[in-house]
Amino acid sequence: MSKVIEVKKLNKSYGSTKVLDNLSFEVEKGEILGLLGPNGSGKTTTINSILSLLNYESGTIKIMGKNMTPDSFDIKKNIGVIFQDVAVFDELSVFDNVDYFCGLYIKDKKKRRDCVTEALKLVGLEAYKKYTPKQLSGGLLRRLNIACGIAHKPSIIFFDEPTVAVDPQSRNNILEGIEELRDKGATIIYTTHYMEEVEILCDRIIILDKGVILASGTSEELKELANIDEKITVEGIKVSKKILEELNNNKNVDEVHLQKNTLKVTYKKGKNNLVELMDLLKKYKVKYSSLYSEKPTLNDVFLSLTGKELRD
Repeated sequence: MSKVIEVKKLNKSYGSTKVLDNLSFEVEKGEILGLLGPNGSGKTTTINSILSLLNYESGTIKIMGKNMTPDSFDIKKNIGVIFQDVAVFDELSVFDNVDYFCGLYIKDKKKRRDCVTEALKLVGLEAYKKYTPKQLSGGLLRRLNIACGIAHKPSIIFFDEPTVAVDPQSRNNILEGIEELRDKGATIIYTTHYMEEVEILCDRIIILDKGVILASGTSEELKELANIDEKITVEGIKVSKKILEELNNNKNVDEVHLQKNTLKVTYKKGKNNLVELMDLLKKYKVKYSSLYSEKPTLNDVFLSLTGKELRD
């Protein structure tokens, strides 16, 4: 695979606050790259810098082997951007909205009509082409927003939280559409706070915080970085202080969390954690309704790397 986007030693500050700190990464042709990070991590600044919507102090950005600048119109025509906020014209129909945005890149009317029709089909809006945005649900509006950004068949597409506040059916449609775009050859940069979407979609993931890459790799590779080997959940249980003390004193235990009648124990390592926990409960004659073990999720990795404190 060839490099479609190359970011090298990118630096950006707002006053005395460093937002991007010598940031470097690459995006390969035909991959979906998940760009993750908590609020204020530098994701939006990174994307706006790549799109040349924002000035940065130092570093280089190349797209398809060429330096990206505000005047790089030959590059920009091959880029599609779907921002989190829906931006369409209320007075235009669904078809005319997509046609308008597609017309910024494609002047031939017949070719443009074909592109608009294909985009509406991809997002499942063929039956709504005569509707106005005010007649659409939130999920349909999101899908319209996507159609407007991809109708001109860009080879590079940026998705910023495309499934926020949509129902499961719309989310499924959007995710399937993004996979189809990738299968047709598009290179995609995807940002979201929904970790399950990242696990489903992304070929590779970057976790960013304070303008620095904390980790990069596939979902499975990142899970190996977490300081967690196993999570055990016990439901319908009443736990004494003595049991909590024994668990907290266990050198293999990373965290013990008790909420109402549910006990959650995360282990850093150990081969017989489940058996040992069951033996401990049996020792104190504790009854419970269910007990199950899980491997760490991408969400666990994210919290392990970026911390659990709330962000603005």
